[in-house]
Amino acid sequence: MSALLEVEGISVAFDGYKAINDLSFSIDEGELRAVIGPNGAGKTTFMDIVTGKTRPDRGKVQWGPALQNLLKMSESEIAQLGIGRKFQRPTVFENQSVHENLVIALQKKRDPFSALLYRPDRPDLSKIDEIACEVGLEKSQDRVAGELSHGQKQWLEIGMLLAQDPKLLLVDEPAAGMTPSEREHTTDLLKRAAGKHAVVVVEHDMEFVRRLDCRVTVLHEGRVLAEGSHQFVTTNQDVIDVYLGR
Repeated sequence: MSALLEVEGISVAFDGYKAINDLSFSIDEGELRAVIGPNGAGKTTFMDIVTGKTRPDRGKVQWGPALQNLLKMSESEIAQLGIGRKFQRPTVFENQSVHENLVIALQKKRDPFSALLYRPDRPDLSKIDEIACEVGLEKSQDRVAGELSHGQKQWLEIGMLLAQDPKLLLVDEPAAGMTPSEREHTTDLLKRAAGKHAVVVVEHDMEFVRRLDCRVTVLHEGRVLAEGSHQFVTTNQDVIDVYLGR
């Protein structure tokens, strides 16, 4: 596998506080990666930099085999490259049905006028059915999104990201507020999505991370503290001292 995302030596400070401090690591195509660390470790700032919301003071963020420079692109240009982000709190269209939310999310190059006239064709409808099934909402397509449980809204938002055919999904604390059964379903969903897409999961729930069964990057004070399997990082003394506390 080749690297899809290369982050090299990035640093950024806010009012003198270094949120990211010489951070370097890479994500491969189709890889599933968990990112953990204490509050203030730089996890959210890292995602902000990759998606163009925050500009680092120095360093490189390169994308794909062509090593495209993400730091010269706008947030919308980065999204069009195939980088999708799901925030901790689900952002779905509450008054629209699950089906309508997925229709809205489908990747279509259309101006505002044609968007008003857009109607999904048969391939689009087939894709929507496929995504609804993949996220576990195949029987809920007619339900209004506002009526869904917190976990189901998270799945819908992941489905909306998948509808855009991203190459990389950045998923922020998907297990937060979920029931145990919803967390288990979400683990399975993200593991299935990996391979077709690279998936980076920022999470605090260590049991959730264990079930992901993937490479784990531990951030501390804006840099990589440790990286490896779940077993490796949870038995690493530095990680125990600064994060796990046991």
